[in-house]
Amino acid sequence: MSGFRKLFAVFLPFCLLPAGHGAFAQQGPASVAVSPIVERDLAAGQTFVSTIMPYKSATIGSAVDGRVADFPVNEGDAVKKGQPLAQLLTATIELELKAEEAELTFGKAELEELENGSRPEEIEQASAVMLAAKAAMDYQQTRRKRLNELFTRNAVNEDEMQLVVSQSVKAEQMFAEYRAAHKLAVDGPRPERIAQARARVAVQQARVDKLKDQIKKHTIVSPFDGFVVAEHTEVGQWVKQGELVAQVVALHEVEILAHVLENQVPHVKIGMSVHVEVPALPQQLFTGTVVRVVPQADLRSRTFPVKVRVENEISEDGPLLKSGMLARATLPTGAKRRALLVPKDALVLGGPSPVVYVVDTAQGNARTGKARPVPVRTGVADGRLIQVEGELSRGQLVVVRGNERLRPGQEVSVVEELKPDAEPRAKAVNSTRD
Repeated sequence: MSGFRKLFAVFLPFCLLPAGHGAFAQQGPASVAVSPIVERDLAAGQTFVSTIMPYKSATIGSAVDGRVADFPVNEGDAVKKGQPLAQLLTATIELELKAEEAELTFGKAELEELENGSRPEEIEQASAVMLAAKAAMDYQQTRRKRLNELFTRNAVNEDEMQLVVSQSVKAEQMFAEYRAAHKLAVDGPRPERIAQARARVAVQQARVDKLKDQIKKHTIVSPFDGFVVAEHTEVGQWVKQGELVAQVVALHEVEILAHVLENQVPHVKIGMSVHVEVPALPQQLFTGTVVRVVPQADLRSRTFPVKVRVENEISEDGPLLKSGMLARATLPTGAKRRALLVPKDALVLGGPSPVVYVVDTAQGNARTGKARPVPVRTGVADGRLIQVEGELSRGQLVVVRGNERLRPGQEVSVVEELKPDAEPRAKAVNSTRD
């Protein structure tokens, strides 16, 4: 017998076993966590068709004229606040900036010299010169006095006397000059000169700051974290002041705009939880919050804009909710009535309609039972709970963790019963019991 025939003969008996045979049947009941269905007074909801819009959107233009030297982003790229979107040529301005910065450095050094005043060595030098001039003056004055006595006795002539008088006066003036220089050295520069130097430094600093601002404006940056959705220029293109460069949208949160009729808008309050469905993502359930009720109606339709904000999911592949997607928001717009609510984790999505798994417990044992799928229609949200309509009743237990792998009629073991508004957790359940 060939090798293939041997293998076929070995595996054939197993292939003929019934589906429920122990060789293939699940080992024991599935471990699940459940929560009871609650009943509350809840405002009737209405679904509004809308479009997902970014939380923020900015079409960024150039603040100056220039040629695009670098355009490092593409449509769809994620960008951070302050990240460059385009760089214009700045070579000429940078050369001007270097020259103005050098002039500023010179002005600051000059101001510092004036503010520091005279050095001790300069004061000492001025003092020495002053003392030397004083000694010369004293000598000339003594000589003049002696010659003046001789002149009265006709011992010297008038020319000699005039020469001595001239030298004495010159010595006095020299001493006065060096004494004033010594005082200037001790007192330091005048406050007016220091003020003038400060003013010159301030003017030069303004010139430097102006050039830096121009260079900064030559770099077009993103005003917030987001995604590039439009390119309006290319490398080498000349852009004028105000000309568009790129468009950036913030999608870490998105807004859904619903137009509510005037007789319904009084029921809508800021802070309300809103159930949001996105047809393109049938396996996802979103909850938003009313953040704005615009008090200005459209005069033709008599509807008021209501803005609902939804937190987005950002992954390596980009945002889950994308701008322009169709959305349906269910707003509480009617009078209150009794309604059944389940935790949002109880919903199993992806089929023709949402399903919840009800646990039909065995008699005398509330910890075991069978999972029975019940199709439901969802309504308005109420915190962590959501309204459901179907063949359900208050108090029934629905699976909130472990329901993603259940099959109709499958035996289950209840390992935990959670409060209806408990914090959401991972949907998988550890089957190990305490």
